[in-house]
Amino acid sequence: LEHSAQELKRYPRIIDQLDMRVKAVEDFLRDEGVDPKSLDAVSARGGAFKPIPSGVYRVNEVVLDIVREGRVMTEHASNLGVLIADRIARPLGIPAFFVDPVCVDEMEEPFRLSGHPLLPRVSLAHALNIKYVARLAAERVGRRYEDMNMVITHLGTGISVTAHRKGRMIDVSNANDGGPFSPQRTGALPVTGLAKLCFSGKYTLDDIMRMLVKEGGVYAYLGTYSFKEVEERMDAGDREAKLVYEAMLIQVAKEMGAMAAALGGEVDLQVVTGGIAHSKPFTEDLKRLVGFIGPYMVIPGEMEMEALAAGALRVLRGEEEAKELE
Repeated sequence: LEHSAQELKRYPRIIDQLDMRVKAVEDFLRDEGVDPKSLDAVSARGGAFKPIPSGVYRVNEVVLDIVREGRVMTEHASNLGVLIADRIARPLGIPAFFVDPVCVDEMEEPFRLSGHPLLPRVSLAHALNIKYVARLAAERVGRRYEDMNMVITHLGTGISVTAHRKGRMIDVSNANDGGPFSPQRTGALPVTGLAKLCFSGKYTLDDIMRMLVKEGGVYAYLGTYSFKEVEERMDAGDREAKLVYEAMLIQVAKEMGAMAAALGGEVDLQVVTGGIAHSKPFTEDLKRLVGFIGPYMVIPGEMEMEALAAGALRVLRGEEEAKELE
C-alpha cells in the first residue's frame, strides 16, 4: 500500500496518520477477501523504540505507550506498525508481534564510541531484512548464521552496512548518521563544514535534518531518488550521473572494508541485499572492489514481509519464544 506525499502532508505528525493507515489495511483485507477472523496473528514492522536485542516481540502496553507518547529514538512511519497491529489483533483476541525492528542493538562496546562522549554511535539499521537475509544466506551455504562471520549490506533509499559475528550484529553504519551516501541520505559528512553550515544562519534545524535524511545523497546531486534513473542517465552519457554512481559505489565498498576490519578480516561471507541489489551492474562493480575480502553473495530485494511472517510463525510453532519489551 502506498500513500502519496500529498496525502501525508495533511497530517502534522506521523502519529496523526494512524487512523488513515489502519483503514487502508482493513480496506485491503476486505478487498482481497481475507476474513479477519481467519487470522492467527498479526506481525508488524517495528520502529525506533529503544535499543533492544534481535528477536520476535509481543506488542504490549510498554511499546504502545512509547509510540503514543513520542518517546522514540527518531520519528518514522515504522513506529506506527505496532499500533496498527494492536488495532487489528486486539478485537480478534489474537497475538500481535513485531520482529527485528530498526533499533536492534547488538553492538560491541568499542564500536559505540564515536570520538566524543556527547555523541555516541547509535545502532539503527534495516535489521528486519538484514537478519532474515543473514539466515537465508547461511542456509544457502549449508551453515548456521550463529556459526558465521558476515558483512551484510542493505542497499535501499538508505544504506546500512553491518558486521555480524556468530549471530550478533556487532557493528552498524547508521544510515542517518554516517556510512556511504544513498539515494536519500548524505551518510558521513565533513563535520567541521557541517557545523559551520548549521550556524550560518541560513538553515533551521528542520532544514538541516531534511537535508541529511530526506534530501541528501543522490537526490541532492541529481534531483532523483530513483537509482534506476541514475543508471539510465549514466548509460545515456550523463557524466554527472556517472560520477555520482561511482562515488556511491566506492563509499559502499569502503564501508564494507571497514566492517571486514571490525571482524578482524575473518569474513566467511559478504551479502548484498535491498532494492538496489536488483541492479546487476552495481552489484558486479561492487564485487570487483570487495571480492578480495571473501565470498560474495547477492540476495536482491527487501524481504521484510517474508521476515515478518517467518518471525511470527517461529513463535506460533513453538520454535522461538516471543520476548517482551520492558
